[in-house]
Amino acid sequence: MPISRRQCLVCAGVVSAFPCVAQAQGFPTKGLKIVVPNAAGGAADITARAVGQKLAEALGQSVVIENKPSAGGVVAGEQVARADADGHTLLLVSSGTAVSQALFKSLPFDTLRDFAPVSKLASFDLVIAVSATGRFKTLAELLAYGQANPGKLNIGTPNVGTTQNLAAELFKSTAGLEAQVVPFNGTPPVITALRGGEIDAMLDILGPLMPQIKAGALRPLAVLGDHRAPQLPEVPTARENGGKLSGFHASSWNGLAVPAKTPKDVIARLNKELTAILAMPDIKKRLLELNLSAQSSTPEQLQDLLAADIKRWGDVIAQAKIAKH
Repeated sequence: MPISRRQCLVCAGVVSAFPCVAQAQGFPTKGLKIVVPNAAGGAADITARAVGQKLAEALGQSVVIENKPSAGGVVAGEQVARADADGHTLLLVSSGTAVSQALFKSLPFDTLRDFAPVSKLASFDLVIAVSATGRFKTLAELLAYGQANPGKLNIGTPNVGTTQNLAAELFKSTAGLEAQVVPFNGTPPVITALRGGEIDAMLDILGPLMPQIKAGALRPLAVLGDHRAPQLPEVPTARENGGKLSGFHASSWNGLAVPAKTPKDVIARLNKELTAILAMPDIKKRLLELNLSAQSSTPEQLQDLLAADIKRWGDVIAQAKIAKH
């Protein structure tokens, strides 16, 4: 049946009255880009590529991963903050994003104001480990030594201001330990120092330490999340130690966000697809191979997590008197 001019005008009026709905229904109209503030080959990059491939299949459009490594993720963050708010450009955010907001005096964007979270992607455990030939067999033994010998216990971590470094400061203060947190330039030098007896313990992301743990060179004393790590079910959480650590929790995570003014329906579509993707057995298996636990969230949950981590790590930075960049 022919459509009258009046009907056309009515339809046009409906579309113009609800531009966000029209945009969401037509989304995506072109290929998507996930901007990763880390170099290619790392856990963040591999996570983005694994999820991006499935997202491309679900949306029927290409998904390109663009690596923009820089201090504090500034370059990647600025690029996405200035991108069109149409859902086609996404930023890989993480606990490191929250740290940067707290650690840098000024950034070319505001993490909470300039980005709209879409979904969490994965969480990864932090672990306290010692040399397999060292004196400590349990976390309780390490804590007892630290309390009996104020100032003598030293815990190695990667660089100052990393999530691992701040988690060590938080662990020290929560446990009531007078200990030294010793930063190194990355994870390999920390492992070398630990195995060489230069430090008593180390705190780092579990993934990079698994080869050393499996080889019997390092002994994990505790993971710092709410639950035991599936890769190390026999290793207790720090909170299982009880006492001052009974409520302790620290972990790393990553997720996806879009520019702040992206239509809510577009965010909802992306969230729906990501939730389905992260429940897929092959994605769960692929991420677990990287010692990551696939974990989706609502946009609101990720927003709350970002805000809580910015405050939490900001407080740790202030208490540890870490100089802002």
